[in-house]
Amino acid sequence: MPERSDALLAVRAGEGDEGAFEVLVRRHSAPLLSLATRLLGSRADAEDAVQDAFVSAWRRLPEFRGDAAFSTWMYRIVTNRCLNVLRARRPTQDLAAIPEPAAPEHAASPVRAAEGTAAVEALSVALTGLTPEQRACWVLRELHGLSYGEIAEVVRISEQSVRGRIFRARRYLTEAMGAWR
Repeated sequence: MPERSDALLAVRAGEGDEGAFEVLVRRHSAPLLSLATRLLGSRADAEDAVQDAFVSAWRRLPEFRGDAAFSTWMYRIVTNRCLNVLRARRPTQDLAAIPEPAAPEHAASPVRAAEGTAAVEALSVALTGLTPEQRACWVLRELHGLSYGEIAEVVRISEQSVRGRIFRARRYLTEAMGAWR
């Protein structure tokens, strides 16, 4: 059976088809959880945010018009949930808690592993210096590969504002990570 498109599944889910929504959840959970973990720095908080986002999406699916891709719509919902959490508390992110893919054996020396761990910790500290809005734009661009236009849709600001936030985030991170260059 050919894989059904997100648009078709979203329409069917909006009509009450729980099976279609289950497929969408399975299809999009991993990247959304990755996004939330990177924004919040806590796997538990990220899981809560993604779960809340899917509950919200299920309730709001009849309103989904398909103007944007389902994935973009979900990125928006998850990003908004994460920004609300970040605004409610001063962030204390620990990127070291995010599992990284295993390094190839030739690169897995203890020295390289220690350097990598230290660099991730330094980046984690540096990211706390960004505003939640800058951090969201930077993570969506640099770690999730979204275009400026897609980020603008997700965070509901102009593309020019996205570019400005990413520029300021990069400038700050370049300075903060200067010892690692």
